[in-house]
Amino acid sequence: MYVNHTRLRRSRLAAALFAAVAAPVGLVAVAQESASTQATTLDRVTVTGSLIPQTQLETYAPVTTITAEDIQTRGFTSIADVLQQNSMSTGGFQGGQTSASFTQGAEAVSMFSLDPGYTKYLINGRPMSNYPALYNGSDAFNNISGIPIDLVERVEILPGGQSSLYGSDAIAGVVNVILKKSVDSATLSIRGGTFTEGGGSSFRAAFSDGISGFDGRLNVLYGLQYETRNPIWGYQRDLTSRYNTRGYTPAVAGRDFLVYDGNGDYYFLDPANCGNVSGLFGGTVGRQTREGYGDYCGTFTSPGQRTLRNGKDSSQAYTHVTFDVNDNLQLYADYLFSHESVDYATGSSYTWWGTGSGYGAYYDPDLGTLVNLQRSFAPEDIGGQGFRDIMNTDRSNSYMVTFGGQGVFGDSDWEYDFSVTRSFYRLKEHGFARFNNAINNYFERTVLGPQLGTTADGYAIFRPDYAAFYQPVSPQDFASFTGYTQSSSKTWDNMARAQITNGALFGLPGGDAGLAVVLEGGNQGWDYSPDARLLPETSDVWGTTAVSGAGHRSRYAVTSELRLPVLDQLTVSLSGRYDEFDAYGTKTDKPTYSIGLEYRPVESLLFRGKYGTAFRAPTLADQFQGESGFYSRNVDYWRCSQEGFDPADTEGCRFENAQFYGVQEGNVDLEPIEADVWSAGVVWAPTNDLSIAVDYYSWDIRNEVDTQSTTQLLLQEYACRSGQQDLNSAVCQQALAWITRDAQGALEQIYTPKVNVAQQTLEALTVALNYRLDIGQYGALRFNGNYTNMLSHFVQPLPDADKYDLLRDPYYMWIYDAYAKTRADASVAWDIGNWTTTLYANRIGKTPNYLAYYAGSFDYEHSSGATAGMWKPYVTYNASVNWRATDDIQFSLMVNNLLNKMPEDQASGFPGTESTPYNNYLYDVYGRSVMAEMRFNFN
Repeated sequence: MYVNHTRLRRSRLAAALFAAVAAPVGLVAVAQESASTQATTLDRVTVTGSLIPQTQLETYAPVTTITAEDIQTRGFTSIADVLQQNSMSTGGFQGGQTSASFTQGAEAVSMFSLDPGYTKYLINGRPMSNYPALYNGSDAFNNISGIPIDLVERVEILPGGQSSLYGSDAIAGVVNVILKKSVDSATLSIRGGTFTEGGGSSFRAAFSDGISGFDGRLNVLYGLQYETRNPIWGYQRDLTSRYNTRGYTPAVAGRDFLVYDGNGDYYFLDPANCGNVSGLFGGTVGRQTREGYGDYCGTFTSPGQRTLRNGKDSSQAYTHVTFDVNDNLQLYADYLFSHESVDYATGSSYTWWGTGSGYGAYYDPDLGTLVNLQRSFAPEDIGGQGFRDIMNTDRSNSYMVTFGGQGVFGDSDWEYDFSVTRSFYRLKEHGFARFNNAINNYFERTVLGPQLGTTADGYAIFRPDYAAFYQPVSPQDFASFTGYTQSSSKTWDNMARAQITNGALFGLPGGDAGLAVVLEGGNQGWDYSPDARLLPETSDVWGTTAVSGAGHRSRYAVTSELRLPVLDQLTVSLSGRYDEFDAYGTKTDKPTYSIGLEYRPVESLLFRGKYGTAFRAPTLADQFQGESGFYSRNVDYWRCSQEGFDPADTEGCRFENAQFYGVQEGNVDLEPIEADVWSAGVVWAPTNDLSIAVDYYSWDIRNEVDTQSTTQLLLQEYACRSGQQDLNSAVCQQALAWITRDAQGALEQIYTPKVNVAQQTLEALTVALNYRLDIGQYGALRFNGNYTNMLSHFVQPLPDADKYDLLRDPYYMWIYDAYAKTRADASVAWDIGNWTTTLYANRIGKTPNYLAYYAGSFDYEHSSGATAGMWKPYVTYNASVNWRATDDIQFSLMVNNLLNKMPEDQASGFPGTESTPYNNYLYDVYGRSVMAEMRFNFN
């Protein structure tokens, strides 16, 4: 990267901030050196949040920097770990712990409790490709698990709306992962670790080196990283090895062999009294009773047959090349390749068979009622190693390659940077499946017997052999109706980029004005091609479907930034951007802008603020996701009105719970999601060793994408058919077209495409502190702390709906991925001689317990005496010791979750039927991990 080497004297504020960010690890001589002498002269640098190189380390855009040393000493094991433990990550997320999620093999982060897709992720300043599969089955996002953490120089987190510089997706903020550009010598690091509770053992090796040639004009850095880890299974942790034994109701065994009717009553029809299946699940199956329902055969231990943390094998290769053609031109190239193979098991709760899916129910003439069968598959049914032999595997290959040139136009102050980048991500999902016809035919042959006709309501009639139902399945029979599906998907992003910059455009009383102008153009694509047997029209996989989709679009953007030091104390920054997307002739465009202010009344104090607009363009998945079907029920307002019922009161209407088949898909006519975002803050550095920053953020987000409400559509249809609205109007014609009825007027199908209907507002406060204390012959202490408080967060899912309070209403706090109102992290590092010892703490604030969510109120008491309320703040500690034995060898010992903290207290707020008695969107049960690392430099 070309750097202008003009040096300027620094203020006390800059000196303190530089000391906090750049303080090295393990070198007490440097740690004890006066920070002011270090930081009085600095090169102009480009920081995330500005396109113009500058000497100010703190500007109107508050950037959190996490260095490679921070990553290593605080025990972070991946970029996902770095970001998920950051104080701004207040929202829950779906990952390896949330069994059977749509993207269980990927990692995500919810900054400020916003959707993962609302954060822009960059690698070396260039956008990552989206993950090909969709978060929660609907939303595009970035998977951050495949970045080689041993090759990372630093991570910069820029909160708040940043679309005026970075374009679409930058509503919550921007994360820029900056990889190393140079190394002093060849370096090899070896790390191994395990968990004291069992499982999850890992090994990681990384190597990096540099090559120089042509009299120093050619410089090459290359690096390799390999990592493997074992999964953590539910049976390896007490909280997840069985159904909840600490709940407010007695533990209830899983309903592994169950016969039940439409009223929920159980029928126990096993002449062997569960004797034939008692050997399943390790010999733990027996006759069980669920009070108020009846008896069945089941076990308490089936929850243990799932993974809580994925197994993974990954490898990454990275190279950075520069060649100085002359004093005015440097050519460069970057290449990053990542391969990941992730294994996970969803467990017996998602590996079962029942008649409800294939038949709805069946009529047993001997029982004289409609009933259903339900049975789970046990490890003994599978054979071999049980669930270890039928794990799902997500394999992915991704790369990002850039070629460019940068330099200066002659002897001018105009700098340029021209580049082309291609990002590509391919995902192959090897998913365990039960095949529809094969599994139903097997149970018809062995249990149900021949169909004896149908009832007047269309239900199949069977006279099952119930003794055969309560039997194990042989591994050979299990293999006859199971197997794997193979789904393939990909995303890509091609971009050409040209930037010109002048850091000394003209003089102002406060210094030189700076200007940057950027032109971008390229194309993006998404193609999700599931196994044909998973498609709804085929339905050859029992209990599972998938949605196909594909789309492509071109995009163009122009960005400009102007930095104006109006006075010594006052700097104004202006930026504007125009984006245009063209998908098969359907164009979407959006201008965004921002204005930032920096006011320094004295050298140690900075007041800053920013107002700007942000947006998120409709994703290719939002536009081109294929049709997917579902069954649901709703009030049929039109037919109820024909019986004399008003829409406001339909109690007693025969059509109050009408069933219909729903169809949803993408919508090419979606508009961009829009946001107004502003922030205000203060940074104070009273000494060279202390800085404190406090910032406030506010978001107003509109036009969010959601599926069309079936209730709203049915009400619209009622208004049109009843004459309250013009039947020939566009809105009425649309409602009538999207609702299909049969010849008798009964609901058949409702079409619910994605539409721009939702909005939300939120406010947040962040605090950051850095302090360095020189303690003479005992070395130096370095303190760092970060705190986030979500002051308010409201979501309005539909224009006419009530607003949901996500911070005070426990029901919505939970279903919107379990937000935490406050989050904090802190560390203290002690440098002395060749030793550095670090203690790191991470705190999740109070969150609602399950009873509060269940009741939708904090004012609730269960008959057992358990009450709704909040779980206490949750604090974990990491500790590390680093010893530089020689100039070339360093040893490290790291213990994460030092006190082996588990969310055990949460179990008392769950019923005994719960298999995961804690909030697995925010907390985990991994427990204490111990890692040892050796790093060797080849000089």
